Amino acid sequence: MSRKRITQIFPWLLPLRIKQKLFFFYTGMRFDKNRYSASKTDALLPYQIFETISPLYNHETGFDMVYQENKVFNLKLAANTLNHIIIRPGETFSFWKLVKYADKDTPYKDGLSVIDGKLTTTSGGGLCQMSNLLFWMFLHTPLTIVERHGHVVKDFPEPPSDALLGVDATVSEGWLDLKVKNETKDAFQINIAFDEGQIIGRLWTDKDTGQFFEVVNGTPTYYRAHGMIFEEIDVKQKTINSTTGTCISEKLLYRNKCEIGYSLPIGTKIVEKG
Repeated sequence: MSRKRITQIFPWLLPLRIKQKLFFFYTGMRFDKNRYSASKTDALLPYQIFETISPLYNHETGFDMVYQENKVFNLKLAANTLNHIIIRPGETFSFWKLVKYADKDTPYKDGLSVIDGKLTTTSGGGLCQMSNLLFWMFLHTPLTIVERHGHVVKDFPEPPSDALLGVDATVSEGWLDLKVKNETKDAFQINIAFDEGQIIGRLWTDKDTGQFFEVVNGTPTYYRAHGMIFEEIDVKQKTINSTTGTCISEKLLYRNKCEIGYSLPIGTKIVEKG
C-alpha cells in the first residue's frame, strides 16, 4: 500500500502546498537562463509546415456533456494566449509560462481532469487537449522536446483524429509542463483556430527548408500485469525530402506506456505478464 501524502492526511494544507509549488515552479523559470517565447504578431510567417484537426467533443467519457462544453470554453481561453506566438531561434516554449494568466479576467469552468489518479472535475479541466495538440504539432518540426509527460492512465477512448497512439502531453500547473526549445536558425509560429466542432492547429515558419517531418507508430502491444492492462508503442519521426519524397532519416523519439482504463475492442491480443 502506497503511503499517503501529507495533504491527503491534512487536506487543509493543500492550498498552501499549491501556492508553494507555483512559487517555485515559476521562480525556477525566471532564473533558469532560458529565453521564453512571449512575442506574437497577427501576421503569419510565410510557410505553413503542418496542420492538424482534432474533434472538440468526446461522447465516451461517461460524464455529462456539460463538461465537454466547459472544456471547449477553457480551450478557447487558453488559445487567446497561445495563438500567433512565435518561437524564435534560441527560445524555449513553455505551455504554462504562456497560459498562466489566461483566466485572469474570465475564470475557467469545471472540466474533466485526473487528480490523485482519479478522473474527476476541476476548474480548468480539459486543457490537456491543447497540450496534446501542441505536442503533436511540435513533433512535425525540428524543435527539441525539453519536457513532456504522457498520461499515466488513458481513462476513455479518444475520438478519431490524425494524432497517433502514444502522442499526448499532460500538463498540471506547478507540476507538469510542456516545453520545447528552438535550437535551429528558423522561427516557428503557432496558429490555433476553432470551428463548430473542431480545433485546428497550424505551424508556420519563416524559411522553406526543403524538408518535412512524418511521425509514425510501431506496432502497439498490450499486456496485463497485476490485474491492469497496459499499452506500449514506439513513436518515430521521419525526415522527408520535400522534392523527392524520399526519407532522409528516421529516429525513435520515445516509447510510450500507459494504463488502459476502458474495455479494448474484442479480439485485441493481450499478453499476460503476471
